[in-house]
Amino acid sequence: MERNIITIDEEKCTGCGLCIPNCPEGAIQIIDGKARLVSDLLCDGLGACLGHCPEDAISIEEREAEEYDERKVMENVVKQGANTVKAHLAHLKEHKQDAYYNQAVEYLKEQGIPIPEEKEPAIHGMPFTGCPGSRMMSFAREDAAAEVLAGKRPSQLTHWPIQMHLLSPNAPHYQKADMLLGADCVAYSLGDFHKDYLKGKALGIACPKLDEGKEIYLEKLKALIDVAKINTLTVMIMQVPCCSGLLHLALQAAAQTERKIPVKCIVVGIQGDILKEEWVHATPEAQRVSACR
Repeated sequence: MERNIITIDEEKCTGCGLCIPNCPEGAIQIIDGKARLVSDLLCDGLGACLGHCPEDAISIEEREAEEYDERKVMENVVKQGANTVKAHLAHLKEHKQDAYYNQAVEYLKEQGIPIPEEKEPAIHGMPFTGCPGSRMMSFAREDAAAEVLAGKRPSQLTHWPIQMHLLSPNAPHYQKADMLLGADCVAYSLGDFHKDYLKGKALGIACPKLDEGKEIYLEKLKALIDVAKINTLTVMIMQVPCCSGLLHLALQAAAQTERKIPVKCIVVGIQGDILKEEWVHATPEAQRVSACR
């Protein structure tokens, strides 16, 4: 049958993965460094992924394709957890796909799976598509008090992944959170990084000198501010000149978003001391700073 379905321009696609969390049906996966439509059966052709591609590599075309199968989609969605189920149902409602929505609800009832409440906006994370190290996880630190009593200093990390290329702005732990964006070397330089700086914050890490695809970081930071609605952004960088690129990137993102949030810069010395700590403003002039001052 002929119907609307997405098509992905392989030449334009950089494999950033921003389209994946916005396809709760699981029709897109990153394979060999490119976003791929893995099954016509799973693509509803509504284009939820389109606006999240920074390279404009995704479009909709009308072509011969297998008929969309809501039951097959639900088999895939359920495996990804309650948040993805909620996101999928919200997606169908938003596009007024009542028939598909009813099929999805009927499938959940048949499987004895609770139908998610819809009082809050649907939030979902990056579906698992390959490497176990990129699987999205949130975890509580209920054993922290016991670790302190045992003379251990507990980790304050509450989620995974944390590397900017792997994290999803749609993951639940970033929603309305205070975010810490740290240069890779910061945690190795500060003995009390977890206790004094990471506690209570959602984390993202990057190396402004060695990482490729920093334009992807820019788009993710903008999504974290406008979509995840993070409350504050703290940028921790080392005193070395190349590290200031991370602050520049954060200020550039903050200046381009609709929401305006406080941005703090902390500069760490190579011997583990704090050299500077202050709030900075996301203005065109601030984007040119070499370090907060």
